[in-house]
Amino acid sequence: MKLTINKSINREILIDGCRKNHRHAQQEIYNLIAPKMLGVCRRYINDKLEAEGVMMSGFLKVFDKIDQFTDTGSFEAWIRKIMVNECLLYIRKNKNMYLEVDLENAVAEPNYELASTNLDTDELLLLIDKLPVGYKTVFNMFAIEGYSHKEISEMLDITESTSKSQLSRARKLLQKQLLDKESAWDKNIRRHGKA
Repeated sequence: MKLTINKSINREILIDGCRKNHRHAQQEIYNLIAPKMLGVCRRYINDKLEAEGVMMSGFLKVFDKIDQFTDTGSFEAWIRKIMVNECLLYIRKNKNMYLEVDLENAVAEPNYELASTNLDTDELLLLIDKLPVGYKTVFNMFAIEGYSHKEISEMLDITESTSKSQLSRARKLLQKQLLDKESAWDKNIRRHGKA
């Protein structure tokens, strides 16, 4: 006889344990989800130690507000939203985010056909990480987290056009970084005569 464990039932038991303030259940939830949530925080905050601190604050809120989770949606998505909000709070608190408005360029879309397809996920995340904080924040919220410009404007207390402008500028800067990377790669191939 083979024993199988139903992950959703196990997760429900852990969530119930967290609601009862059981430390073991909290530790298990943390161990299961922390690596992904650190990734979320790192997309917004360059410094790894600061990102870890924000993630820890986020988990404290998760366990403090666990009764607000209604079991109707994804528990991980609920935690992700808390982490994103913690990151935004950190950015606002540290006044690291400068949002610029350029209405003329807000609707212009860059041409992505010129960008290299040889880029892996880690390299792309490193390029995103190098964006100015305002650009990176809006890009992460729109392109990765899936928030609309209306939601971003409400969460960051900016106009929708500012959100669109920040996204446009982030995309243009990413495109430039990709083209620079591709150009360097092409020069290397010509210099050494091989791919």
